[in-house]
Amino acid sequence: MNRWPWQRTRGIHQITQGLGTLDREIFEAIANSPTPLLDTLMPPLTRAADHSKLWFAVAAALAASGQPKATRGAVRGVVALGVTSLLTNQLAKRMWKRQRPARTSVPLPRQIRRFPTSSSLPSGHSASAAAFAVAAGMESPPLGFGLALLAGLVGLSRVATGAHYPGDVVAGFGIGAGVAVLGGKLVPPVVETQLPKTEPLFVPTVNRPEGAGLVLVVNPASGSGTGARVIAEVLEALPKAEIVELASTDDHEEVLRDAAKRAEVLGIGGGDGTVSTAAAVAVESGLPLAVFPAGTFNHFAKDIGCDTVGKTVEAIRKGAVSCVDLVCINENRIVINTASVGAYPMFVQTREKYERRVGKPLAGIYAMLYTLRHATPVRIRYDNKTIQTSLSFIGNSVYLPSGFAPARRTRMDDGLIDVRLLETGKRLSRTRILLALSLGRLTRSPLYHEMQVPEFTFESLDGPIPVARDGEVGDEFDKVRFTARYRALPVFRPTP
Repeated sequence: MNRWPWQRTRGIHQITQGLGTLDREIFEAIANSPTPLLDTLMPPLTRAADHSKLWFAVAAALAASGQPKATRGAVRGVVALGVTSLLTNQLAKRMWKRQRPARTSVPLPRQIRRFPTSSSLPSGHSASAAAFAVAAGMESPPLGFGLALLAGLVGLSRVATGAHYPGDVVAGFGIGAGVAVLGGKLVPPVVETQLPKTEPLFVPTVNRPEGAGLVLVVNPASGSGTGARVIAEVLEALPKAEIVELASTDDHEEVLRDAAKRAEVLGIGGGDGTVSTAAAVAVESGLPLAVFPAGTFNHFAKDIGCDTVGKTVEAIRKGAVSCVDLVCINENRIVINTASVGAYPMFVQTREKYERRVGKPLAGIYAMLYTLRHATPVRIRYDNKTIQTSLSFIGNSVYLPSGFAPARRTRMDDGLIDVRLLETGKRLSRTRILLALSLGRLTRSPLYHEMQVPEFTFESLDGPIPVARDGEVGDEFDKVRFTARYRALPVFRPTP
């Protein structure tokens, strides 16, 4: 049965009137509730939320925690709060006019000193609370759960103190949560790759409490003098170890091969390039490798858990050896960390130069801009695709996080090669890449290619190109084949 327009309008008016009556009844029920707990807690809580002081304090605490998820949640929460506050106070309150509740209906101990005079609908405190809690929870759900409870109490405090009707609070929650969700669509939260878990492969070996059988090859000048300190610490902790000091004129590979002939354990102290050479010699000689952090960055040593000399020494004393992966280039070159064509080393060096001053996100954007402007692109063909790229990354095992700023490995025995390519040969590609990077959407860009595979092959279309490996420029190739060598290298490392 069809209804006349005036009938439908009357029905909507009755529903609205009924909701308004219910809203006022709920308010009066809370206001008239003789609850000492509300009298004690609600006024201080609502004052703490004035001008978002509560949420700025929470954000500062999260940022100071040093936890990446908490820090990202704090930043996302503050941005969402700012947008919500502007939207609520400058737009929503001007669109809907509603008088505040009667102040006299609230018990005197529970009343706030400065009663607001702006429109009651929506609640700005509630909108800001929901925006911060939902936005922060996108980065860390457990954190978001706790903040949501706190946001709910802030909303209750606005009703209990007589500042708002319950409907105002619900409307504020909706606005704040909506802004936070929209922000999550524009700049998606970081979702760390979940890697499959397997048990490490431990290799039985004898304990070496004094380092007997260890031959350590180390450059005293490496790492701006770190090598000399490593020598002193090892001699004190492992007195029976043999130390071979590299001279500037020595052929590192030749010295390592000579040391391997009389060693039961081959030790190396130097940068990642030197460690890569030692790894190749250790595999060839069938020896376990002991890595001492004596370089500048020591990426491999950190990823196997040997970021200090003491940890490597303890692993040698206990005989703690497990196997990690390697990557081969054309079956005759070893990669322990990363390889690349194009200007990835330039990108990493530029980012690391500025990240301590301005933080890693801004340093990454600047390094990307600098590299894209100054790098010479190369054309490669892989998997029936032809692309032009200035930045490529090939990693030994899967790196985290996803995107073009991989930083760490949580495991090194997954049998996979981590391949990431940025395509720069299309129209406005540089602008599109920088925009996607600044918005946190690089992984969704069609110009970004990522895969985790046991083997990766590409061919250069412009003649031989240099392939950098483990931070050093290597040989030139027309065609390159990367192959994962699953658990090929036994290394001394702390047990989990």
